Amino acid sequence: MTSTDSSPETAPAPAPAVSSVRSGLDRTRAAFSSLEDRRYRWWFSGQVLSSSGHVTQAAGLAWLVLHLSGRAVDLGLVTTAAMLPILVGAAPAGALVDRFDRRRLLLTTQVLLMSLGALLAVLTATGAVTVPLVLAFAFTSGVVAAVDGPARQVFVLDLVGRERLASAVSLYEVVMNAARVIGPSVGGVLLALVGPAACFAFNAATYLLPLGVLLALRGLRARTAVRAGEKPTTSLRAGLAYTFGQPVIRACVVLAAASTMIFNQGVMVPVLATDALGLPPQGFGALMAAFGLGALPGAIAAAGGGAPTGRRVAVLAFATGVAILPVGLAPGFAVAVVAAAVLGFVSIWWVAAANTLVQLVAAPHLRGRVMGVWTAALPGSALVTALALGAVTDTWGVRWAYVALAASFLAAAAAGARALTAHDRATVPDRP
Repeated sequence: MTSTDSSPETAPAPAPAVSSVRSGLDRTRAAFSSLEDRRYRWWFSGQVLSSSGHVTQAAGLAWLVLHLSGRAVDLGLVTTAAMLPILVGAAPAGALVDRFDRRRLLLTTQVLLMSLGALLAVLTATGAVTVPLVLAFAFTSGVVAAVDGPARQVFVLDLVGRERLASAVSLYEVVMNAARVIGPSVGGVLLALVGPAACFAFNAATYLLPLGVLLALRGLRARTAVRAGEKPTTSLRAGLAYTFGQPVIRACVVLAAASTMIFNQGVMVPVLATDALGLPPQGFGALMAAFGLGALPGAIAAAGGGAPTGRRVAVLAFATGVAILPVGLAPGFAVAVVAAAVLGFVSIWWVAAANTLVQLVAAPHLRGRVMGVWTAALPGSALVTALALGAVTDTWGVRWAYVALAASFLAAAAAGARALTAHDRATVPDRP
């Protein structure tokens, strides 16, 4: 008579290869989880379109200014006019984001940006446009963008919730990098076939889809009230005090300000390509494309990683600082392309993780003001960092400018590492 084991049968452990595949599928599913929400799916599609339109308009605007004046300095003035309101105004605008319904704020900003694009198209088509008018247009657009930036970021959290925020923020980085490819391509075709007015008209038309989505979401209530009777100036001071009083948020904001030249590819990369590497215009384009191609998997990696920890943000910050150096010190084109792709990968992963962490840590009633400060830091502080690194480039050369950029970013990472690594996810506030 044979004996039988009466103990329950245990299931065999999954094979390592199967477990690895399953883990990869889970990460992929998490990366795109925000798109499972139909509302966010439509909003995401609108952002792809409007971001491409914005880059298309930027290409047309640069061509127009050079055609009108022939002076490169006027391009710098246009950039200053557009960025100054963001640098100065994004933090105060964050108080509006906390005080009013984000959906209504975004309806207003989309209508204003669409109207500005349409007006510029008409002025250009009729020959009435001048450089002073372009400067006024850039400044006004910057004022609107100062409100639109923090409102757009917090609105994503209103749509998808905390669990899917990492996916939504990271996929937005995919949008931005896709726009850097789509926008110039569309702009080049429109400039060649029609002229700059068509670029501006195209940009204006791209706001129609986001407007339609916002109108369809009329049932969404996206308002976080400030304290009753709190004055706007008091509200702003409270937001600034909170932002710089929270070690984790402060560390991320300082790093965001230090990172502006990494993402503002149009400032240092052209000089590196032409002066240091001796490349033709196609080489400059290849370096830009390499950064964008590397950024896409970086954004997807961030999206699939779930809610980021402070330790992960700190590690990615140090990796980003180190990755800056091979780009600036590359001896030739091949090394520069690979280095640019690596920098795109780690820097986008870092910025998506840091942005998500800041939004998750921020107190719900102060989140708009916190993201206003974030917007002032990135991209607003590019106005300051561009001047500083431009001076280094003119004095010691672009390779030393990259060394200075890496050193400043690594210094910011070292300064914030303790606060980031000490952060405990259990301190994240409850979902509003």
